[in-house]
Amino acid sequence: MTERENYLRNARFQYPERMPIKIYANLASLILHKQELEKVIVQYPEYFGPFTPGSIDYSQYGDGRCNIQEKDAWGYTWNYVFHGLEGFVTDHPLDTWDKLATYTPPDSNKVRDRGGLHDWESLRKRVQKQKEAGQLASAGLVHGFLFLRLQYLRGFENVMYDMYDEEPKLFELIEMIDRENLKIVKNNCEAGVDVFEIPEDLGAEHNMVISREMFLKYIYPSYRKITSLCKQHGVLTMIHSDGYIVDILEDLIDVGMDIINPQDLVNGVDNLKRILKGRVCIRLDLDRAKITPKADRNEIMNLIEYEIKELGSPQGGLEYIYGIYPPTPPDAVAYVCEAFKKYEGYWFQ
Repeated sequence: MTERENYLRNARFQYPERMPIKIYANLASLILHKQELEKVIVQYPEYFGPFTPGSIDYSQYGDGRCNIQEKDAWGYTWNYVFHGLEGFVTDHPLDTWDKLATYTPPDSNKVRDRGGLHDWESLRKRVQKQKEAGQLASAGLVHGFLFLRLQYLRGFENVMYDMYDEEPKLFELIEMIDRENLKIVKNNCEAGVDVFEIPEDLGAEHNMVISREMFLKYIYPSYRKITSLCKQHGVLTMIHSDGYIVDILEDLIDVGMDIINPQDLVNGVDNLKRILKGRVCIRLDLDRAKITPKADRNEIMNLIEYEIKELGSPQGGLEYIYGIYPPTPPDAVAYVCEAFKKYEGYWFQ
């Protein structure tokens, strides 16, 4: 099977040949470990994709620390303190509600959030070329497209009070964000993408940031608009969220998600098996905080073996994504790749 056919069969429980696995090396880790990490990457192109050793000029990054500010098209400022790692937002343009009346969001038919313009014609050509080459055509909204964007626009505390107080203007702001997000969804669907991802972070380490009731009131309706539009075009919808989201897994199925991308240990493999297995494709986010950074080979091998046996099936429905961030050493990454090679065919041999 081509990469595309195998992926779609896995997502639809149609007996793929292999389990999809993607590993991403964050620039911060590459700056920290340089050639040591590069050596691991080139050994496993099936997981990392093509990579040319020596293609990164590490001298331009120094020790990795930086002090960069960039204006987002929505009016807030991104502050970056380490190359490769996400920044934090300041200068909330709607920190008081009296500013809403004169606020104008960027036209997402034209403008990208963090600079530049959309080129939908190039997108259509890319999608067509990928499909012809047997590659999966995927796209998505920017990370933090709704729940986090409310915080970027209003400030975290303000949003929490808004939700608790059922502030009418909050619904107005959500509707404004929805309009712009749906422009992007529509353009990608019309371009023919196979999978559309909506990524943001709803969970903390042990709980959700907001209650399930608040999620259903303020966030769920927006998700429904996106999944409905994707289904009209036959596009699979994937939701990513860091943190604990067990409380809303049933709701994410109900709202129409085809693929759910949760973190493994923070949600518990037993919970993911009980709620998700066989009902929706699980794009499992492999631990990068408790086990893999320690580079204990046995622990890493045992974790991946356990998860694949508990969550996988001959029909498919399980894929992996693994992000490499500091302080994870190259040895740990090598052990992860070794474990994937050993157990990826468990259900398909």
